[in-house]
Amino acid sequence: MHTEENCRFAKTHEWAYAENGVATVGISNHAQEEISDIVFVDLPKVGQQVTAGQNCCVIESVKSASEIYAPVSGEIVEVNSALEGDPALVNREPHGNGWLFKIKMTNAAEYDNLLDVNAYKATLAK
Repeated sequence: MHTEENCRFAKTHEWAYAENGVATVGISNHAQEEISDIVFVDLPKVGQQVTAGQNCCVIESVKSASEIYAPVSGEIVEVNSALEGDPALVNREPHGNGWLFKIKMTNAAEYDNLLDVNAYKATLAK
């Protein structure tokens, strides 16, 4: 199970948790607090190829739309369909059931290069 402590983070506030070559991806608690009241999530398509750093998802709140970037490269193999009926799940459980999509990674080194939770939190303090 992924928790904030065992996830890796991109500087753009996405988290990833890798298991058997597949990274579950979501946004950090900090990011969901900044975005606030999420009303819609435009998820990527299963089968879509993504590159680390590529915009592949949009989260809309009552005040703005935020682009979400793939933290690693690979193929989208699953999306969180629960968000279609309950996008605020991202607000309530950003590191749990509010995950966004899963990527079958093509380059595990990209995951290793993401920040651990302490390094990520240090970027927020700046």
